[in-house]
Amino acid sequence: MPEIQIGNIQWFPGHMTKTKRMISANLPLVDGVVALLDARIPLSSCNPDLAQLTESKPYMVMLNKADIADPNMTAQWVRWYQKQGIPALSADCLSGKGIKQFLPVVREQLLKELLEKRKSSGMVGRPVRLMIVGIPNVGKSSFINKMAGSKRAKVEDRPGVTRTKQWVKIDAQTEFLDMPGVLAPKLDDQQAALRLAFTGAIRDQILDTEALSMLLLESIHVILLLLSITFFSFNNIQSFIIPEFK
Repeated sequence: MPEIQIGNIQWFPGHMTKTKRMISANLPLVDGVVALLDARIPLSSCNPDLAQLTESKPYMVMLNKADIADPNMTAQWVRWYQKQGIPALSADCLSGKGIKQFLPVVREQLLKELLEKRKSSGMVGRPVRLMIVGIPNVGKSSFINKMAGSKRAKVEDRPGVTRTKQWVKIDAQTEFLDMPGVLAPKLDDQQAALRLAFTGAIRDQILDTEALSMLLLESIHVILLLLSITFFSFNNIQSFIIPEFK
């Protein structure tokens, strides 16, 4: 199996370091942070630095692209995050499935304490401001547009579309601060790099695409081989069992 040449690539190029600084600088402007993860690869699509970067604000996760992930595994991940005290839900931001649960989770879990405090202080009507973060191509723009009911954020099926921060008004009570994509660390982690490459989170320019294609072809070959073995075994079993019923 060919090895993808990624050892000499820095996972955090200059613009990603700039994004981390941008997140820290803009935290005082928001009430909470929402991290979008790819439901197919929650760990690989999660930047562990975000927990430390955003520790001063309430934090929740949304497992996006749940429509193309294993539903049982996604449900287990949601439960795992909730056990850690982190509000979590699964969704498909393209179709809108699960989106209606988002604001109730925000108000009843993520910001419950803050909103109760505002209410007791007579600060009713102040909009909730949330920072939206995630790796490239995880679906942040699709999520924002679905919530806003219009195409306010640029959407393309490629990483790195959101280049600068932008405020988006969702409704009279909710505003989003959309941040540029933040990559997960350490491209020298082969497994994480492969998962991110296969799901479109890494730019083609920083991968050995020929090696990646060879690896994909070999993976398909292995799958077909396993299927053929299974089919052969099934036919052999039939040859022994079926005559018994004739």
